[in-house]
Amino acid sequence: MFKKYVVTLREDEREQMRALVSGGKSAARKLNHARILLLADASQGRARTDQEIVEALGLGGRTVERVRQRFVEEGFEAALDPKPQPRRAGKLEGQVESHVIALAKSDPPKGRKRWTLRLLADEMVQLQYIEAISHESVRQALKKTE
Repeated sequence: MFKKYVVTLREDEREQMRALVSGGKSAARKLNHARILLLADASQGRARTDQEIVEALGLGGRTVERVRQRFVEEGFEAALDPKPQPRRAGKLEGQVESHVIALAKSDPPKGRKRWTLRLLADEMVQLQYIEAISHESVRQALKKTE
């Protein structure tokens, strides 16, 4: 099968990745990218197919394809260092966050000594301030405001 992106490592790159993988003191994604490149290396005649790499490392096929492509198009460093993930927007913003804070400062429901995170989340939904919310989102909002 024809490979559009063939990985061919230089000896110094290969040694750098072997040291990185054997040391194991880097981010997991970076180590996975190094393992992919080592297994995909065609310069020593034992390059593995994408499917073999997927099975050996337990990664997604698209990940293997992307790492190969970045190596060929952008170079060794770009393929080894994963692109940063986009920051996800918080669920609570503006008025909803202020409702959580105000609710947390209010008296707890009858029969309770204090508010719990789950209780606050349930109350927010019951009062229809938000359609759905987890206790973790409530925790993050309260932590942000101390």
